[in-house]
Amino acid sequence: MSPASETPADGEGDQHHDHNHPTVDTVEAVVRRQMSAGLGGVRGMLEAGVPGLVFTIAWLVVKDLKVALIASAATAAVFLVVRLVQRSSLQYVGNAIFGILIGFAVVRLAQSMGGTAEEQALAYFLPGILISIGYTVVVGGLCLIGWPIFGFFIGVASGDPLEWHQDKQIVKLCTRLTWLFLAPGAIGAAIQGPIWFLAWSGAIDRDWAILALGILRTGLGWALRIACYGTMIWLLARNHTPVQQAK
Repeated sequence: MSPASETPADGEGDQHHDHNHPTVDTVEAVVRRQMSAGLGGVRGMLEAGVPGLVFTIAWLVVKDLKVALIASAATAAVFLVVRLVQRSSLQYVGNAIFGILIGFAVVRLAQSMGGTAEEQALAYFLPGILISIGYTVVVGGLCLIGWPIFGFFIGVASGDPLEWHQDKQIVKLCTRLTWLFLAPGAIGAAIQGPIWFLAWSGAIDRDWAILALGILRTGLGWALRIACYGTMIWLLARNHTPVQQAK
């Protein structure tokens, strides 16, 4: 047998090696894992959004701020107990509880300043709006200067937090993903902010504003997230950009 005829065996050996070591990551696979861990899927979205929806419904039905806060906290507590029983991650329900505590603190501040019951109910929504605005400004600003946060996910996986920035295709992909990730919160804040301000100033009916804020925060918020995250999944489905491991 000639040496030339033995050459394919090397190729076969390489193929066999690749088959037995499917550990080479792609950018898309890394980001998919990070998204899954960070968002918690449908269950994580429900745990984050339902307590706020319960607060809105309870307030509109009984017009008692204490009852609305207790109902919201009780809903989050149920999610927490289920997580504890299942011994699963508390991250998502923990975020909801943290949001309720922040909302409660702002409500108490409005109360101490002599705010009416309607003003206190409006105050509950203010932290979420401000956080969305702040997050959009900071993360969007990083995108504008060419450092999208999704790129750092790649850096963690590759072992070099900054090497990904040298690849223009990775920067482009991560920029698109970051804008899509930001869009639901940015759009929500852009709509909710003016409604909140007009209601606080008395220019529009406050009960109507509370209902609108609850619907926008949960209903529209979920719809936007599903649309944007669906687009992100479509972008990530190509799975063809290799992660360069740091040497």
